[in-house]
This record gives sequence, C-alpha cells and structure tokens, in this order.
Amino acid sequence: VGVQRVGRPVKWVCDRTEAFLTDAHGRDHRSVAEMALDADHNITGLRVKTVANLGAYMSLFSSSVPTYLYATLLSGQYNIPAIHANVKAVYTNTVPVDAYRGAGRPEATYLLERMMETAAREIGMDPAEFRRKNFIRSFPHQTPVIMCYDAGDYDTTLDAAMKAIDYAGFPARKAEAASRGKLRGIGFSCYIEACGIAPSAAVGSLGAGVGLWESAEVRVNPVGTIEVLTGSHSHGQGHETTFAQLISERFGLDMDAVSIVHGDTDKVQFGMGTYGSRSGAVGMSAIVKALDKVEAKAKKIAAHLMEAAEGDIQIEGGELKVAGTDKKLSFTEVALAAYTAHNLPEGMEPGLKEGAFYDPTNFTFPAGTYICEVEVDPETGKTEII
Repeated sequence: VGVQRVGRPVKWVCDRTEAFLTDAHGRDHRSVAEMALDADHNITGLRVKTVANLGAYMSLFSSSVPTYLYATLLSGQYNIPAIHANVKAVYTNTVPVDAYRGAGRPEATYLLERMMETAAREIGMDPAEFRRKNFIRSFPHQTPVIMCYDAGDYDTTLDAAMKAIDYAGFPARKAEAASRGKLRGIGFSCYIEACGIAPSAAVGSLGAGVGLWESAEVRVNPVGTIEVLTGSHSHGQGHETTFAQLISERFGLDMDAVSIVHGDTDKVQFGMGTYGSRSGAVGMSAIVKALDKVEAKAKKIAAHLMEAAEGDIQIEGGELKVAGTDKKLSFTEVALAAYTAHNLPEGMEPGLKEGAFYDPTNFTFPAGTYICEVEVDPETGKTEII
C-alpha cells in the first residue's frame, strides 16, 4: 500500500518489542534428567525427558530442532553406553520457535554439562577430572543416539582451557575473593557439535523432500582467470575470500584472478545454501572435487604439450612444470591451449570447465572446552565475569 501511495520503495523497521512478540524464538525446553554412575565414577547411563515448546504454530525447522538436532547429541564428549531420550513437542500460545544460533545442539550441551557438574559435586570429584575420566578416546565412536563420531581429542582442548584460565590457581583466587566478601565460581562447558549439515541419507530418513548435498562449478577462462559457481550462499561469512584463497593456493594464482559467484540463479544451477555450519565442510568440499577434475585435465594438456609423463607435471607458482627439468608452461598458456584446441590429447574435449556435487556420508563433529570464572557480590547478586 505504501508503495502505491508514494510511488517509491518503502522500508519498514520494527522495534525490539515488536520483534520479541512476533519473531521466531530459539528454544523453550523443560527437561528432567537422570545420570547413573558405577563405583569407579564411570557413567553407565543417561535418561532425559524433555517437553519442547513449538509455540502456537509449526515453523520451518521447529519439529527437527528439539528432536533430531537435540537428542542425537546427548552423549556429548562422553562414553555413555546407554542413553534414553524422550522428547514431547507441544503447541502453546507463545511465539513459534525455529532454528536460531545452534538449534538443538546448545540445548543438549547445556543439559549434559549441568548434569556433569552436578554429578561431580555429588560424588566429591573435581569436575575437570570427572569429565576427563569419562571422555571418549577411541574413534570412530558410535553413540547410542544415532551419531557416529569420526574423530576427536577432548583431552587436548580441556588441557588448553585449564592452562589458559590457570585452573590450578583457582583455590587461591577464591580465597582472596572471600577475604573481600565475594563469592568465586568456576564452570566448564565441554561441547560437541554436529556440523556440515548435509548427508542426504540422514535427512531422507526424516522424510525430507530434498537432498542436502552441495554443488560447485569451476570455469577456467581462456585467459587463465577462474570463475567459481557455488551453491553455498554468503551472507557475511567471507566466502568470497575463503573460497578464492582455496583456488589461489591450488594453482598459484593471484586472488584477483578468481571470482566467486553465489546467489545468482541465472548462473548457479543448483545449490542447497548456507546453514548448519556447512559452507566449509560441504560447499568447499564440492569446490575441491571440481578443482581436482580441472587440475587433472590441465596436467593432461600440459603433459601432452611438453611431451612429458602426466605424473611428472607439478603445479607451482602459477606454472605447470615438468619435474626435474626446466620445461614449464604458465597456467594461462595451458588454459588458452584448452580452448584453442589445436593440439590436445587424442579424444579430449576442448575447454577447461568442471562441476561436482558433494554429498558427505556423515556430519562433522567439532568440539571444544570453555571455562568461565565469575565473582558474585552476595549482597547485591551482581555477577562479574572474571
């Protein structure tokens, strides 16, 4: 209506209160959890009952976030042989929830790490050592809740965090704070993530109507410049720089010789987008697969032109060289040869343009440790992060 009245584009901006009352919220769980330990303080089981509020209406990812993205990470970094999770999703009179900053995984970490802290206190064990005792150390590790971790080194991140915060010096700092009438507290979060959201088989098992692979096309022009078409859309993460660096390092080209094209459906035929920390693990992997094909063809052309064995061709500093000799061609010369096509290996198609799809078989599982130390004024409740 505003456009019709004023004859020009109109921008409407809501205030914070309006956004709070109408925009999707991130999460709303009510959980009860129980953890079982043996006499040696090894975790033997975890039982979780969660009521997850979806709000008044179903939104895009609302049903998968508190279920598949939450319950599947309740093992955290720990070797827990038995886990039972029951999630009940309910509709209420509140704003709908949807995927927002982590979506499901922070909820799992919060619940599990509160349980680890509580258990350590109840058994009188140092919370760092209780965690360390129960870390997974053999990989791949199949959890009881679907996910199979491919790799991990949780001791290293715990050690690094403890060193950074001077964990050994905490009792002295706590005593000093007490002399000033303040309370000192310290807390851990050993988290794990399921990233690289993509495996088509995984989302297919949930009834998704699409696969979540990623596509890429690498077009080498006759003058040696490269255009990369990617389905991983950037909205501020710096794909244009990171992706260009990948190509620049592979072929020894200047960054200015590389252009990244995304979000243009006239050019990029297929793409599944950016979310779930997938741009590097999935989007860049598709680019790498396409680069592998480009490199293989460029080496074939270079070997043919220089009458050398294909296995002897090396790419370095923007040139294709014959190992052990002074024979070399610039990347631009090889690109031009691919298009002039006067002298190509027998049966080879002209051009230097390759595409690829990448559909991983598993998620990636980055993990780390945070330690936070706080000081509380018991008179006012004011809490300061130290």
